[in-house]
Amino acid sequence: NLSAGRVQSIALRLICDREKEIKAFVTEEYWSIAARLEASAPPAFKADLAKADGKKLKVGTGDVAARVAADLRGAAFVLDKINVRTRHRLPSPPYITSTLQQDGFRLLSYPVKKTMIVAQHLYEGLEIGDRGLVGLITYMRTDSVRISDAALDGARKHIHDTYSAAYVPPHPHVYKNKKKSQDAHEAIRPTSLDLPPEAVKPFLKKEEYDLYKLIWNKFIASQMSPAVVEETKFTIRAGRCEFEAKGEVIRFNGFFVVYPSLDKDTAQLPKAQKGETLKLLELETKQNFTQPPARYTEGSLVKELEAKGIGR
Repeated sequence: NLSAGRVQSIALRLICDREKEIKAFVTEEYWSIAARLEASAPPAFKADLAKADGKKLKVGTGDVAARVAADLRGAAFVLDKINVRTRHRLPSPPYITSTLQQDGFRLLSYPVKKTMIVAQHLYEGLEIGDRGLVGLITYMRTDSVRISDAALDGARKHIHDTYSAAYVPPHPHVYKNKKKSQDAHEAIRPTSLDLPPEAVKPFLKKEEYDLYKLIWNKFIASQMSPAVVEETKFTIRAGRCEFEAKGEVIRFNGFFVVYPSLDKDTAQLPKAQKGETLKLLELETKQNFTQPPARYTEGSLVKELEAKGIGR
């Protein structure tokens, strides 16, 4: 008596195929080697062993790792190359159903069903003080990233007034729908920009407020200026080995001001000079094992179905 529609059948197939991959996976041992280094200026930073004799190095056993580490402890660590490039990170489109479900799971730990129930409440309307019953978001079942001209103009004005002209791009960001998109409804966005999350918080349950804030921030960020990030890569030579360290500095936060980058593990590198000899503070060897593909979560299953163009 189970439902066997096109989405359910393929979802079951994906889950079964992933389980076969997991069962067939053969775990392999490998070792990583990392150096904690210090330049003439702080902070200290971590660099990972990347190559030996110009080729990618695979350290398969602890004995090999110990021999490599012993050679490195007597070597001079010299900063061989510094590559710096500036990147403009563009905001992503406002939410559609599938991306809202994914972020609801990823950022709020909501099952897909809960995300849709809460979004339904926000769409149907909630009592907001003297304003009475107000529908706070547009229709939450949509596969379109299209935004009305009025909403675009409102977002740009809100960004200008709340942040500054620097956060308003010269032209609105226009996002393209996928070819199979029905485009029957707009993207999921706030219905009124004079009702920011903090203004309605006293009238909402916690889950309603959290999801509304997520939708609000995503929509506002989608029309903000790009973030400007300076990416730096150190290439360090130690004997016959080559280490790499990567870090970044945010030169202009742009849309990060409302929708921050989730990469919190990015290292901060010191100001250093090419040819500088670095001080080795610590050399770490670590045993690792390859991991099989992860089982699907609700969020990752929705993402996979969307990638294959199966339902929403």
